[in-house]
Parts: sequence; C-alpha cells; structure tokens
Amino acid sequence: FEMNLIWTGHSCFTLATEAGTLVIDPYEDGSVPGLSPLHLEADAVYCSHEHRDHGARELVALTGEKPDVAVETIHTWHDDQQGAQRGPNTIHIFQAEGLRVAHLGDLGCELEPEQMDALKGLDALMIPVGGFYTIDAKQARALVDQLKPRVTVPMHYRGKDFGYEVIGPVEDFLALQSGVVRYEGNVLELTQDTPAQTAVLTYLG
Repeated sequence: FEMNLIWTGHSCFTLATEAGTLVIDPYEDGSVPGLSPLHLEADAVYCSHEHRDHGARELVALTGEKPDVAVETIHTWHDDQQGAQRGPNTIHIFQAEGLRVAHLGDLGCELEPEQMDALKGLDALMIPVGGFYTIDAKQARALVDQLKPRVTVPMHYRGKDFGYEVIGPVEDFLALQSGVVRYEGNVLELTQDTPAQTAVLTYLG
C-alpha cells in the first residue's frame, strides 16, 4: 500500500492513492508570489479556509468519482485570538491504504488536548512553518515534538523564488529538526515502511 504526497507549492498537496485522489488547499492564480497557476484533477478537493491562497476549489477539475478515503476534520483558528484576526481554520485527517495523514491548513493557534489526541499516531503531518500568518518554526517544532508523526512535511514557507516576503524560510524550521531528507522532486512516496524523517519536497513550478 502506498500514498503519494505531491506538493504543488505553498500549502497545496495532491494525495494520490488507489482509493482515490484528493487535492488540499489549492491557491488562486497570482495569490502567492512566484508560484505557477495550478492545473489539477482529482476526485475531491478540501480547503482549510477560504482565503485566496488556500480556497481555489474551482481550479481543480473533479472526475466525478467518489474517493474511498476517510476524512476527519478538526475546527481550529487561523490566529491566536479565536479567529478575530484571520478567521477559522480546519485541520483535515485523511485515512486510506492503511495510512493516516493530516494537513494542518493555516493553523495559527495552540491545539486543545483532545485535538492533540486526534492527531497522534500519524504516518505524515503537513505543517505550516513560516510564521506571521500561521505558527512559526519554533511553534511547529514544539507541535511536532508533541504529536510525533512518523514523517513531517513542512509547508507554507518562503523559498528562494516564491512565497510571501513576511513569512520565514523553511531553513528556520529545519535547523530545529533532525532526520531531514531533501527530495529532488515534489513527490513523497509514503508506505508503511517509510522511515521517520522531516521530508523537504522541491517546488517544481
């Protein structure tokens, strides 16, 4: 069994499994500096919130197939003020192929103990690390230490040629992490045997 996590920039991932293909947090054309327009096809699309750089459902062509993927949601906030600044945020937990992965969206707040419990035992965690709009590198590191996912995939950071100027580079987070593996491509093949690591995918444009 395997699940491919394909990073198409910012917080946008395609989860490709035998049970179906999902897109998470597609961004609108021009909403994130340096990122190319998206051309994606999937069986379903999920958005953590409705901001332009996460909620562009209309850019994903849907196949009409119903994916056989279990989805749990956790209601959180995009800021540390109960959403007063940037509104709500939804964490999605996906289960397929015997694997359980979570996408934290634009998490900007501390998690409640029962929310933490729901995020334990993950095979992979897609986590924002850039700060300003979301948790920053140190907060992300603390959360990873508590949740202990097998594979940690940083997202929502500034790269050399892309991203918002106000958010930090991925290096700030990697400096705090061990077991960093850098991939030349934008695909992580996740199986039951994938070793524990912090997986840095490459934006291919």
